[in-house]
Amino acid sequence: MSRYGAQFGPDVTFLGVERCSLDEPESFAGADVVVLGAPFDGGTSHRPGTRFGPQAIRTTDYLPHDGSRPSLALRTDGLRDLRVLDAGDVEMYSGDITTALSALERAVETVTRSGAIPVVLGGDHSIAFADAKGIANVVGHGRISMLHFDAHADTGDIEFGSLWGHGQPMRRLIESGALRGDRFLQIGLRGYWPPPSTLDWMAAQRMRSYEMTEIGHRGLEACLTEAFGIATDECEGVFLSVDIDVCDPGHAPGTGTPEPGGLSARQLLDSVRRICLELPVVGMDVVEVSPPYDHADITAALANRVVLEALSAIARRRRDAAEGTRWDPSRPLLTDRIGGPDAHR
Repeated sequence: MSRYGAQFGPDVTFLGVERCSLDEPESFAGADVVVLGAPFDGGTSHRPGTRFGPQAIRTTDYLPHDGSRPSLALRTDGLRDLRVLDAGDVEMYSGDITTALSALERAVETVTRSGAIPVVLGGDHSIAFADAKGIANVVGHGRISMLHFDAHADTGDIEFGSLWGHGQPMRRLIESGALRGDRFLQIGLRGYWPPPSTLDWMAAQRMRSYEMTEIGHRGLEACLTEAFGIATDECEGVFLSVDIDVCDPGHAPGTGTPEPGGLSARQLLDSVRRICLELPVVGMDVVEVSPPYDHADITAALANRVVLEALSAIARRRRDAAEGTRWDPSRPLLTDRIGGPDAHR
């Protein structure tokens, strides 16, 4: 099902967390989160290289890889307040997309059945089919919603003569019955694809897509609030899929299909934090990081922080639920150390 370590590059874990093996259930028993690598770019239509994404996301950081990352804002340490383990990379041969996706689906299903949240490091966006379906196989088909951050809708039908690729996973998910079209929320779309026929199919499924012009006009926070209301209606949990090209290429140059005019890195991180604080996230993936096209590790660093932001917020959500508290984003950083917010006035 999975191999110990990485398929490409040194044998490392996400920022130094403990290793586990999906072939040894006792090694991840009681885990809150299990990280999986999906080093696959066999569904890419333009620039390749995302098979090297998991390695870059795991390691790109200027701090020691010691399995600790306290969040300044959230006052949690996502790597220690949660039990986070790394199961290494799923074996995914890029020359056989159906076999590769089946292997990943089984791995994600195994993690979900254990009670842990799977966090999948891609890889191109074709892996989202396996990621979301693996969870739906456990939670129930039609019982999880999708929050999909992307420049592209990924709802194509037959592309380059194939039903499978990084431009089609969302269509395949809806057609399979694993996810409902009317609980599918897309944020950050822009540019010049898909064509009108695909948009007609999306409308028939009652998908809700927030194009960047609407986000600019209404505001990202308002769009997210509306999306949250839809996502939590008649669903047991939310799957978060982050295509790094949702951000403007100035903030994420290392990706296969860059599209100008996207979200900023700050907007993406704030959105991920809010989602994981407010919604019952049952799984996530971060995809389309292509290190060969990155500059100064800008994209890999952002993807790394997307994962950390999610883990920190999940930890905070659980703490608040246990203590009956609520995180206050306006609270000054040093309040606990200097005697209150008015200490310097």
